[in-house]
Amino acid sequence: MSLADLRQSYEKKVLLESDAAASPFDQFSTWFDEALAAQVPEPNAMTLATVDERGHPSARIVLIKGADPRGFVFYTNYESRKGRELAANPRASLLFFWQALERQVRIEGTIEKTSAEESDTYFHSRPLGSRLGACASHQSQPATRENLEAALRDCEQRYGDAPPRPDYWGGYRLVPDRFEFWQGRPSRLHDRLVYEPDGSGDGKSWRIVRLSP
Repeated sequence: MSLADLRQSYEKKVLLESDAAASPFDQFSTWFDEALAAQVPEPNAMTLATVDERGHPSARIVLIKGADPRGFVFYTNYESRKGRELAANPRASLLFFWQALERQVRIEGTIEKTSAEESDTYFHSRPLGSRLGACASHQSQPATRENLEAALRDCEQRYGDAPPRPDYWGGYRLVPDRFEFWQGRPSRLHDRLVYEPDGSGDGKSWRIVRLSP
């Protein structure tokens, strides 16, 4: 079978304005809970897209670690490629794809760092191996496997079971200004509902617009 012949008909659910929550955060929470209930593999996995100072885009999968009306939180090395790109251009996009439910959620907004206290709390909640790995890795820098393993052994000897959070590691929060909820439908006439601020300036009121698929 050729690539051009690969296709799937989406027929499981619908997304109507009458059923959509007034708040995109509530709509996201509903859909996320349904992804959990459906046992979608890694429902917290999302594509993070960034742009560097030259306008060159890049994307990778990261894990969401917090979601509330303040925004969507993930953690990483501040000196990684994505960290450098976010420092140069603090705009980003998130994409969740829950194939089993034939759904996507796209979220766009401005990036800010979480507080040191938030980063500390999350860092110390991680498994020991993950904490040691964060200390040992200079993410996105050239390395050999031998050097990485040697750095990990050094961190194990230096910190034991209490590694501190490195200064170069912590959280980012994407503060949304646009959401798109996509529900697959037959004949490629998919449901696409966009949430945008309604212009009131209160940061809490949103208008919903349907887009053609």
